[in-house]
Amino acid sequence: MPSSWRLFLTYAGASLVPVLLLGVVLSFALAHEARDRGIGVARVEAALVARTAIEPNLGDRSLAAPLTAEELRELHRLADSAVGSGAVVRLRLRDTAGRVVFSDDGSGLGTEIEDEVLDAAGGAVVAHLTRLNSDRNDIGPAGQQVVEVYQPIVRGGAVLGVLEIYLPYDPIAREVSQGLHTVYLALAAGLLALWMILAAISGSTLRWITHQAGHDALTGLPNRTVFQRRAAAAVEAARREGRTAAVVLADIDRFKEVNDTLGHRTGDALLRELGGRLAATVRSGDTVARLGGDEFGLVLPDIGPDGIGPLLDRLRAALEAEAMVGTLPLSPEASFGYALAPDDGTDVDTLLRRADMAMYLAKGTRSGTARYDRRRDHYDAAQLALVAELRRAIETNELVLHYQPKAELRTGTICAVEALIRWQHPRRGTVPPDAFLPVAEQTGLIDPLTRWVLATALAQVAAWGAACETLSVAVNVSARNLGRADFADTVLATLAEAGVPAARLVVEITETALMTDPAVAADVLNRLAEAGIRISIDDFGRGQTSLGYLATLPLHELKIDKSFVDDLPDNPAHAAIVRSVIDLGHNLGLQVVAEGVETTEVAALLKAAGCDIAQGYLLARPMPGDDLPAWLTAGRAAVL
Repeated sequence: MPSSWRLFLTYAGASLVPVLLLGVVLSFALAHEARDRGIGVARVEAALVARTAIEPNLGDRSLAAPLTAEELRELHRLADSAVGSGAVVRLRLRDTAGRVVFSDDGSGLGTEIEDEVLDAAGGAVVAHLTRLNSDRNDIGPAGQQVVEVYQPIVRGGAVLGVLEIYLPYDPIAREVSQGLHTVYLALAAGLLALWMILAAISGSTLRWITHQAGHDALTGLPNRTVFQRRAAAAVEAARREGRTAAVVLADIDRFKEVNDTLGHRTGDALLRELGGRLAATVRSGDTVARLGGDEFGLVLPDIGPDGIGPLLDRLRAALEAEAMVGTLPLSPEASFGYALAPDDGTDVDTLLRRADMAMYLAKGTRSGTARYDRRRDHYDAAQLALVAELRRAIETNELVLHYQPKAELRTGTICAVEALIRWQHPRRGTVPPDAFLPVAEQTGLIDPLTRWVLATALAQVAAWGAACETLSVAVNVSARNLGRADFADTVLATLAEAGVPAARLVVEITETALMTDPAVAADVLNRLAEAGIRISIDDFGRGQTSLGYLATLPLHELKIDKSFVDDLPDNPAHAAIVRSVIDLGHNLGLQVVAEGVETTEVAALLKAAGCDIAQGYLLARPMPGDDLPAWLTAGRAAVL
């Protein structure tokens, strides 16, 4: 039985309990009401006997005076008739002091006076239901229910005495209860209807809760829980049937700009529109889910490498068609990354991680879609463990920065240093950056790592004080950092906290980082440059940056990639490239830096070609910050 049905039956059973309790309470209330009505009927009958049979025979005389023989005969005749017919069980008359002055069977004379009698002698009608016990079996069978009524006998406004009369309850109860059976049937039907309504409400609420638990509130699409379940089912089916299934992640490019510029309401409306487009475009049996933020997930069962490309092309076209949000026309773009089971993974977590890597590859290459590429996967079991250790290292100051000087080729003056991260692992020793930076780049760790590098480097600049007051410090920034619209705010806040002028900070970015999200990158760089921060393109020549796009950016410096500098004396092609880059940089008004300078011959060739700044082992290896002032004092830059 499905769990939802079990839950429904549980709720239905639980709702039956209060309905049954309500039925019991109402039944008791009806029985109590019937008893009160029966007692009321008995009071009416007693009052009728008192007024029509007793009071006329007494005249205006109090029962405190002895009854005459004629009155006694009349009373006995009346009592014999009433008791003999079964309409009355007992009949007595009492005076206002409570003493019995007449009894149909001669009983009660000299008995103890009861409180009810005195209350009736005071003018109150007292009636209650009682059951005869064995000491009263002289007037009826033990256990018989009777209504005892003490009725004041009144003439001219004065109480003459009290009529004590026992009336059989069963005939009264039958009369009162004639319609009660119908009431009980109506009550049972009503309670049954109430329970059915509660069960229906429970079922409807359960369906709503079940739907809400498995669906995104904003878009109405399945959420991550349902996505994981269906992905697992698709992967298992692919394994069992020897077929292929795909797990796809889709991310809306520059969605944060929509939220920041047009507001979250517009962003939400866009997500609803795009979610609907995805759902309308996929095949029957496919799943589209919203995983959070602007990220969607797709489960595509029974689809091979040849079929997924055309489908993703249709999905991209559907997403990237102009969307009217309110009165605003928006042109969204999206990046899709996917992994195929079983070729790229046999469990959902692995496929998701690999689809995520593919999605960031699609963003970085501006290709729109990308499949997981094992050659670009920097993860292995040891590196996964390294991620957790790196998180701890950031928090426990296991990381250190070393600084490599840069010198002007024309004068030999040290003008800047580049901050290079090192990890002093407590067990592994020094972990090189190449071992952990790619992993950090593919996880959220790159953001706290970059913040730590910025804060540490700027704090070091402040600590150097007057000894290094002319030096700038260069910090490397990743594509993920540059893709955050708030990154400029982070940098400016760190500068302010350290008390370092913006002109002493150089932000180094790669061509790849620029092209991951050009619009956001341009906005971030413009904000940094307006604040006085210098911008440098690192590893220039390895990427595919458009020169037209490059000319629009607020750049200050080009760094020639080390691969072109290493063999400069022996490789004419590389020499030509270096000269071209130097000319290009100067024509754009930029300084040109050559990195990887290790020999005086290379330094001389660069100087002859007009290169402005050199960095490399010829000048100095990266060194701890505390060693730099002494190195500067020693004048080591004279090698240039």
